[in-house]
Amino acid sequence: MTIGHSTHDFAAFIELLQKNQVTAVADVRSAPASQFAPQFNRRSLDPGLHASGLKYVFLGKELGARTEDTTCYVDGRVQYSRLAQTHAFASGIERLIKGARRERIAIMCTEGEPLNCHRTVLISRVLTQRGVTIHHIHGDGRVESHDAAMERLMAKFGLADPELFRTPAERLEEALSRQEERIAYVNQELHSERAADA
Repeated sequence: MTIGHSTHDFAAFIELLQKNQVTAVADVRSAPASQFAPQFNRRSLDPGLHASGLKYVFLGKELGARTEDTTCYVDGRVQYSRLAQTHAFASGIERLIKGARRERIAIMCTEGEPLNCHRTVLISRVLTQRGVTIHHIHGDGRVESHDAAMERLMAKFGLADPELFRTPAERLEEALSRQEERIAYVNQELHSERAADA
């Protein structure tokens, strides 16, 4: 499963996890802190989850969207396809798959809307390619299948209707690419260096 902590109060967040029988949270934020929702800073989150009987693991180094690996950037913008090819990312994916054999895991990031987060556009995409079933927990308690989320993403870009010369997979690829362009992290230092070199 995936979930965004958004600005939930902690009790409501725990309730969403427990309602969905989640037993462990995998934090995929590159920086596990929030000035807007300090209850989700790693120092508060880890003990808070444990007190509620839930396990916590930080995977932001492996699966975070703001990688320190400069080879993953083009013009300062992280490229999900490059990030997915790194050893660290592959290691994080393996840890999730192995962990899911013993635990019911919620992959957690910040964004409330799954489509606006790399947990859906990148991590869930890779996991589903590996045969993992993904569901997204919304803030209002709804649970959406990854397939339904991808249908919604295609509709967002006017790509939901059948086309004569493109398969659904090709239309989904375009929708994912366009969404990545909207949400992928831009490293301003790398972007500035590129602009200065031009």
